[in-house]
Amino acid sequence: MLIDQLNIDIIRQLRDGRKSFKKIADVLGITENTVRSRVNKLVEEGILNFTGNVDPEALKGHRLLYLGVKLSDLDISRKGEDFCRLPGVVSAAIVTGRYDLILQVLLNDEFNLLEFITEHAAKIDGVQTVESFIVYKGFNLKVPYIL
Repeated sequence: MLIDQLNIDIIRQLRDGRKSFKKIADVLGITENTVRSRVNKLVEEGILNFTGNVDPEALKGHRLLYLGVKLSDLDISRKGEDFCRLPGVVSAAIVTGRYDLILQVLLNDEFNLLEFITEHAAKIDGVQTVESFIVYKGFNLKVPYIL
């Protein structure tokens, strides 16, 4: 699906995910049905989803971190999908630079970095190195609660 300017305008209005389709329609000068059908189409095509995101710093005993992963082979897309299935992984992205993948991972007191690396990440073949970057202070950083 092509994301046209109206879809972008609707998505911008959805920054407040609780905003009604009626209010969005009024702001954009279109019908509520247009908003509803476009949002439904975006959701159906996997372009848009609705989640409750939380500031990880507000969660006692939780820590957000990024992991830079260097792989020994070039099956990067499949490895990214494999990492996304691991507990605590919010997202995985193929990137340029010295790492092949960057993972965003949410951990807590019961599920820590050592456990994540030794019991989960180590089971993915082709991982050459993993470097962790612990987030001490995030700005405008919210993630879905997945633990």
